[in-house]
Amino acid sequence: MTTPTRRDLANAIRFLAIDAVQAANSGHPGMPMGMADIAEVLWNDFYQHNPGNPQWADRDRFVLSNGHGSMLQYALLHLSGYDLSIDDLKAFRQLDSKTPGHPENFMTPGIETTTGPLGQGLANAVGFALAEKLLAQRYNRDGLDIVDHRTWVFMGDGCLMEGISHEAASLAGTWGLGKLVAFWDDNHISIDGNTDGWFTDDTPKRFEAYGWNVVRGVDGHDPVEIRTAIETALKSQDKPTLICCRTTIGFGSPNKAGKESSHGAPLGKDEVQATREALGWTHGAFEVPQEIYAGWRARDLAAAESAWDARFAAYKAAHPQAAAEFERRMAGELPAAFDADADAYIAKLQADGPTVASRKASQMAIEAFAPLLPELVGGSADLAHSNLTLWKGSKSVASNDPNANYIYSGVREFGMTAISNGLALHGGFIPYDATFLVFSDYARNAVRMSALMGVRAIHVYTHDSIGLGEDGPTHQPIEHLASLRYIPDNDVWRPCDAVESAVSWKAAIERADGPSCLVFSRQNLPHQARNDAQVADIARGGYVLKDSVGTPEIILIATGSEVGLAMQAAERLGKHVRVVSMPSTDVFDRQDAAYREAVLPKAVRKRVAIEAGVSDFWRKYVGLDGAVVGIDTFGASAPIEALMPHFGFTVDKVVAAAQSL
Repeated sequence: MTTPTRRDLANAIRFLAIDAVQAANSGHPGMPMGMADIAEVLWNDFYQHNPGNPQWADRDRFVLSNGHGSMLQYALLHLSGYDLSIDDLKAFRQLDSKTPGHPENFMTPGIETTTGPLGQGLANAVGFALAEKLLAQRYNRDGLDIVDHRTWVFMGDGCLMEGISHEAASLAGTWGLGKLVAFWDDNHISIDGNTDGWFTDDTPKRFEAYGWNVVRGVDGHDPVEIRTAIETALKSQDKPTLICCRTTIGFGSPNKAGKESSHGAPLGKDEVQATREALGWTHGAFEVPQEIYAGWRARDLAAAESAWDARFAAYKAAHPQAAAEFERRMAGELPAAFDADADAYIAKLQADGPTVASRKASQMAIEAFAPLLPELVGGSADLAHSNLTLWKGSKSVASNDPNANYIYSGVREFGMTAISNGLALHGGFIPYDATFLVFSDYARNAVRMSALMGVRAIHVYTHDSIGLGEDGPTHQPIEHLASLRYIPDNDVWRPCDAVESAVSWKAAIERADGPSCLVFSRQNLPHQARNDAQVADIARGGYVLKDSVGTPEIILIATGSEVGLAMQAAERLGKHVRVVSMPSTDVFDRQDAAYREAVLPKAVRKRVAIEAGVSDFWRKYVGLDGAVVGIDTFGASAPIEALMPHFGFTVDKVVAAAQSL
């Protein structure tokens, strides 16, 4: 058995990627071929992980931000010994395979985050590194560091062109995330060709300006230079590091290396053979010799976890309470008393009956729940005093405080949301972020990724309608509620008072399999009377707030600030009117058919929906025969007292809509 060289080990990555893309007749071989040498050095010499336990709490995190090169990561996982077979690689990009076109954290063992939308992987990685920093500050003790791992990111020119890369990198520098190391695949090629015509930034200077440590001019095909660069990065304690690696896309391909033709298409049968000959790879498609496997698995990857297990046992003996809290948080479990304590707070709110803006009610809920949840961390995109996300125990994550829990994101809605996803994916945190509802547009793709990955992230949006008033149509959301509701697996809550606001927060915190968007008003909202059963039914997304005498003749359905209008209109319309408050259509739609029928009986076809948003969304509940009091134009700049009647949000308008049926 011959001992493979580093180039041999890297070529195994290259040809698994080449063969998988060729077999699928689809994919991106160029980046895996170009970054294989970097990946080989990182994974074989530095990356701390355990293929036998991909969920080991103190593992390093690896993020492939340029996720189109997914076969690089799949090859690494397979060669390292993860549960990813040659047959899985042969099924690249096929239905239900463990090797989809872009890395998906819920499909493949060892994948930390779903990437593909360029730049978001870098932002997720900032969230991972921030999570490590905060957990280390809280739990590490002298001589017993139970949180001590790094986050490694691969990213390409496209990631750095995306605006989110600026947002995320700026915050990483500000926070001094010294355990974050990013490798820039500087190959000067994107889909449209050589980037000289559209990407001429001085990237090293840019990252130095962010406060990063920058290692310039690394030959991305020289293992010695790569190793030296990584060793330099490891010396940085209080700055993230960018390693600038000059590479050749499609490395080894005689006719396509350095060209965009290798970026996003198979090399072709003849070029695959030519590349085999050029690189001296004499093995067939998907064939990896045993000596190559032995070279990839020479390091005892389980040893690091075994050493950590011993260290954690000593930690647990010395600090049992902290150890128990750490284990609970990393398992994603809530404190045993949380459910009862939250319900007691909600019951007290119902008894007290405060009339407040729901954004204020949100702050009250944070104030009540955050002391119970050390894992709750979050903040606002430069709108803390408008979104009301600050609470008495807020401590900036820019500090070294062991209880740091508040994120000042600045005006960076997209980066903020993707960083939240990273915090949630890392484990140990329930993150929340906040901005105005209209600016959820800036964050939308990261919200979509929250839902796609099923992460427990809470997105808080205030100033939810034309009711915000004088700031005018640029700040007044119209289509945004419907837009967020149309994202699959994304729960959207728009509560009508303080009680519903608290219930929505509790539901979002308890939801372990996906994100929630909590949408709150600027203006005060009246408290609604309820019995205990109605309070319990809020969590079902929709419920009967005011029932008719006997079978209802008409049903009014409303959310948020418009529930108060519906209640007033019902008084005018008489005793045969039912009012349904529906704070979350998503949650209501998941209820069983019997419950949905009990709330919205099919026999009652006369229905009016009232919401200060686009009207067409509500046709699914009221049908073509029903009526919707909504808004299908942009708003205007004026005080709320003028805006609401101008756009038809009055009791008279609701009554008239009902009577028209």
